[in-house]
Amino acid sequence: MFDEEESLIVSTKTEYDEVENVLRPKSMEGYVGQEKVKTNLSVFMQAAKLRGEPLDHVLLYGPPGLGKTTLAHIIAAEMGVQIKVTSGPSIEKSGDLAAILTNLNEGDVLFIDEIHRLNHNVEEILYPAMEDFSLDFILGKGPSARSVQIPLKRFTLVGATTRAGMLSSPLRDRFGVICRLEMYSVDELAEIVRRSALTLGTEIESSASVEVARRSRGTPRIVNRLLKRVRDFSAVMNHEIITLEDTKHALDRLEIDELGLDNIDIRLLTSMIDKFGGGPVGLETLAATINEDGNTIEDVYEPYLLQLGFISRTPRGRMAMPKAYEHLGKTVSPKAKKQISLFDEQN
Repeated sequence: MFDEEESLIVSTKTEYDEVENVLRPKSMEGYVGQEKVKTNLSVFMQAAKLRGEPLDHVLLYGPPGLGKTTLAHIIAAEMGVQIKVTSGPSIEKSGDLAAILTNLNEGDVLFIDEIHRLNHNVEEILYPAMEDFSLDFILGKGPSARSVQIPLKRFTLVGATTRAGMLSSPLRDRFGVICRLEMYSVDELAEIVRRSALTLGTEIESSASVEVARRSRGTPRIVNRLLKRVRDFSAVMNHEIITLEDTKHALDRLEIDELGLDNIDIRLLTSMIDKFGGGPVGLETLAATINEDGNTIEDVYEPYLLQLGFISRTPRGRMAMPKAYEHLGKTVSPKAKKQISLFDEQN
């Protein structure tokens, strides 16, 4: 028989999840980085176990690729319960969510990725489920309508989002634990490279690990992807150990520079400087110029460029900063200097 609830869960698994599963740590001890988040979550989980209760609902937010999904699986493993995985866009109707919730066992973890994209009507169902562990439905219409309450087993909702600001206040306030994941340092990423290489059965020089880490934009997902591509180049060259030379050759071929900027980053910065005099320029105008989606620029490319100090957001649009000119080997024009000076005065 077709199981609608199971189909919702399975349909949300991506090819990335299958490929990356082998590299994901299975415990807090094996999870590199995010020390504050790990320490706090460990305390909350230990306290929940002592009380014999499920962990309070957890919201994980931060840029993509920092390990939110991995943390959700670790929470389930540390609590000794099952995890069911879905995403906000895949839950189209309130009945879909009700089917998932009623099939959860005591203490189970329900992980909803991209929770900010939940349908408003579906979100309304979550409120009583999170607070009272029950589902409230209205059956019928008019004078004959009646309210029906379905009890649920106690569970932990783990929500992940790259846009915490897009969550409604009622939903955000119902999470007892809110954790922000930060970008990783080069040392942390180098440690991830070494562990991932060991898992993949590959040897890599320490200097090569650092080089991959330096070009990974502070993101574990990217560092693992680059490691596998570097491994491919090294294997084709019949090298048993991935060397620094192999790594530089592979990453140069992939058009990833010393700071981790790829060809889209370079096009974005070049367009701002050459076509718009360094800015300010609106996001949609910039997106149309480089033929890239505006949301992708805002969510994927801008956070790292902002972190590097290469661009700034102003009320009038995006501006290229002096560090971007220096990196590209370009000279700041008098007009751009004036705009940057005005921006500095306002801040």
